[in-house]
Amino acid sequence: MTDKIRCAWCMNDPLNIAYHDTEWGVPNRDDAHLFEMLILEMMEAGLSWILILRKREHFRQAFDNFHAPTVAQYDEAKIAVLLENANIIRSKAKIEAVVNNAKLFLQIQLEHGSFANYIWQFVNHTPIQNAWATLDDVPGSTPEAEAMSKALKKRGFKFVGPSVCYAFMQSVGMVNDHVATCFRHTEITQLNQTP
Repeated sequence: MTDKIRCAWCMNDPLNIAYHDTEWGVPNRDDAHLFEMLILEMMEAGLSWILILRKREHFRQAFDNFHAPTVAQYDEAKIAVLLENANIIRSKAKIEAVVNNAKLFLQIQLEHGSFANYIWQFVNHTPIQNAWATLDDVPGSTPEAEAMSKALKKRGFKFVGPSVCYAFMQSVGMVNDHVATCFRHTEITQLNQTP
């Protein structure tokens, strides 16, 4: 039996491989998951994804399982506690952005019925299917990600530049960026064709 061919970015790390094989690129419209991934992608800005994956459970504990209504209520005292937590990214700007973005996330839910209804409009509610030959072909941003970034920033979101937005789009399956030779590319393409 031959080993499965995977996207090069996940090689040799069991945590990355598990994330790649089960989660990355799978279309997700669950608001709780979308909020979690938005926060994790924000936290990754300037860092590496594997670092964030290794701290994911600590983030969940620290941020009340990414429960947006709870996070939106965090005050200065709670932020001070989070800044003392060595198991997460202790950036005051990022932690304050999480609280800020949680409040705006809730506003979007009220306006659009769900955050998913709002955020998926940037790909016309249908995953974009790519077929890149190599990892080097995968862009760091796209016009869709730039439009999302601009719209979120206009609403007051922080740490949502085009590259963060594109990484978020990849993580929640708004775009299938598994390289064409990766076994997950075909699986997700088929998944996206299922009514």
